Amino acid sequence: MTKNNPQGFQALDDPNEIMSPGHLACPGCGAALSLRLAVKLLAPDCIFVIPACCMAVIDGPFPVSSLGVPLYHTAFPSTASTAAGITAGLRSQGDRKTLVVGWAGDGGTFDIGMAAVSASAARNDDYLFVCYDNEAYMNTGVQQSSATPPGAWTTTTPVGYPKTRPKKDILALMRAHDIPYIASASAAYPDDFARKFQTARRIKGFRFIHLFCSCPPGHKSLETDTIRISRLAVETRLFPLYEVRKGKLTITVDPKRRSIEEYLGLQRRFSHLTDAEIRGIKRQVDKRWKGLKTS
Repeated sequence: MTKNNPQGFQALDDPNEIMSPGHLACPGCGAALSLRLAVKLLAPDCIFVIPACCMAVIDGPFPVSSLGVPLYHTAFPSTASTAAGITAGLRSQGDRKTLVVGWAGDGGTFDIGMAAVSASAARNDDYLFVCYDNEAYMNTGVQQSSATPPGAWTTTTPVGYPKTRPKKDILALMRAHDIPYIASASAAYPDDFARKFQTARRIKGFRFIHLFCSCPPGHKSLETDTIRISRLAVETRLFPLYEVRKGKLTITVDPKRRSIEEYLGLQRRFSHLTDAEIRGIKRQVDKRWKGLKTS
């Protein structure tokens, strides 16, 4: 056993590696890769709060844990309120060093957890909230969430009955709360990812990071395409990488643009889309990108 690996899992060769092998993620899981990078950046002085979601299973069954740092499992809607309570308890004991991290999926952030997230942001509670977004309720069977993009297949939006409303702009909602730090990030851009987590670590108050996480089973993609899809999400401007500090928005990665068809073609959840529907997606992307550039 070690301080950063209290459950006694065998450490990786990299002395800076915290999360252990043997977790229960699907092969090619973008969420597990993102968690591994985040823990590596934030350990050892951190506590994670995880609700019902894929990550609650991936970490491993009680009493073992692959995470390597203290972890508190909570109910689906209460990541934010639990993280705020743990933070308050630590501060009352004079601990201002330990970072509490709420780590929830899009279902537990965009939908079921939205009330608690909004209330916590409004109070400017002093912790970091991370939404790992795989664009559906993947852990319970690939049901639509408000993070699901229009036209994507899910088990509750079958072919012929697609979702027509746009994906909820969660970072625009967070901007409305005037919190100290907001960012989007992707494990496919690790340098940008690391800088944003390190920045969030230094700032006080409520911080929010939105992660794109490719999901091979839910997106009907190849396990080997996870990083490729994650990069294309950025390069097509479907998932722009930016941050907001003190109200100022800065696009942090602005690569040469790639075709949306390339991104969509790697995921069978989009295989039924017509040319007209793809053109509609392009118009939505262009509108949002223009808004970010002029924001």
